[in-house]
Amino acid sequence: MTAHTNKTTSLVTTRFNNTLLVQLPSRLTVIEAVSFRGFFQQYVEDASITKIILDFGQTTIIDSSGIGSLITNIKSAKTKNIHLVLWSVNPQVKLAFSLVGLDKILNIQANTEAIIPTISRKSQQLPPLTHASVRSPIKRIIDIVGAILGLSVTAVLFVPIAVAIKLDNPGPILFSQTRCGWMGRRFKIWKFRSMVTNAEALKSTIKNQAEGAFFKNDHDPRITRVGRFLRKTSLDEFPQFWNILIGDMSLIGTRPPTQDELEQYEILNWQRLDVKPGLSGEWQVNGRSKIRNFEDVIKLDLRYQENWSLGYDFQLILKTFIVVFNKDSGAV
Repeated sequence: MTAHTNKTTSLVTTRFNNTLLVQLPSRLTVIEAVSFRGFFQQYVEDASITKIILDFGQTTIIDSSGIGSLITNIKSAKTKNIHLVLWSVNPQVKLAFSLVGLDKILNIQANTEAIIPTISRKSQQLPPLTHASVRSPIKRIIDIVGAILGLSVTAVLFVPIAVAIKLDNPGPILFSQTRCGWMGRRFKIWKFRSMVTNAEALKSTIKNQAEGAFFKNDHDPRITRVGRFLRKTSLDEFPQFWNILIGDMSLIGTRPPTQDELEQYEILNWQRLDVKPGLSGEWQVNGRSKIRNFEDVIKLDLRYQENWSLGYDFQLILKTFIVVFNKDSGAV
C-alpha cells in the first residue's frame, strides 16, 4: 500500500492492489476542479487500476466547475472500464448532485462516513456554493413579478402568433428543448416555434458559423418566414416567462446551453453555470447576432457575475428593451 499527497490539488491518494483511493479537498471549485480533472486523467490511463474510490469526507463546498470535473471524470472512467465509487458524501454535496441528476447515476456507498466528522450539523443544511444572484430573495421576487407581467402580454399575443405560425408552417405552436441551467441542472425551455418541425433532425446538415461550444448560422434555412419575424422581435422568447415563474430561469442571467453544447465544455467553461440562465443578459444586449466565438460569450457571462447587483440587472433590462425596439437588433 502506498500513499501520496498532491500539494497542488490537496489530494491525498492511497494505492492498494488495483484500487486507488482519492481523498478530495474541502473545496471543489474552479481551481481545484481543473487540477482534479488533470490528476484523474493520469490515473485512468494506468491500465492496472480497475477501481477508483473518491472520498468526499472533507468536501463541504462544490460549485458548477466541481460538478463539471466530476461529470468529465465519470465519462473517462467509464471509457476505461474503471469502477468508480464515492464515499462519505455529505448532504450539502448530495444536494448539488441531485440538482443535475448525478445522485441517480453515481455509485454512492452508504455507511462510509468519516470517523471524525469534518462538518457541523449547521453546515450540513447549507445549499451548494453558488452566486449571490441565485441566493437573492429580492431578485427572485423581481423575477416572479416580471414573469407574471410577461405571461399576461404573452396571453394577449398568443392567438395571433399561433395563427401566423400555423398558416406559415403547420405543426406545433410551441417548441420545447432540454437546456442546462444553474449547476448544469436540466430543464425544459419553451419558445414559440420559429423553425420547421424537423429542425432538430436537420441540425447536423447546417454549417455552424460559430467557434466553440454553441451553434449559429445567419441564414439557417430551418427558420420559417414567421419564425424569422418572431426572432427579429424576440417574440419567440415570450413563453420563457413560464420558465422564469417556476424558477428554472431568471429575467437576467446567462444563455442556457443545450446538452450537446455542454458535452464540449472545458472545466473552466462551467463557471458560466454558477448563475441561473436568463431571458436576457450581457450576451443578448451586446450583439448576440454578431458574436461568433464562444470565448467571447464566456467573457460576457463572467463579466455579468463579477458586476452583478440588482441595479445592474435593471440596467440590463433597460438595455434589453432598447435592443428589442432597435430595428437592426434581434436574433437571425
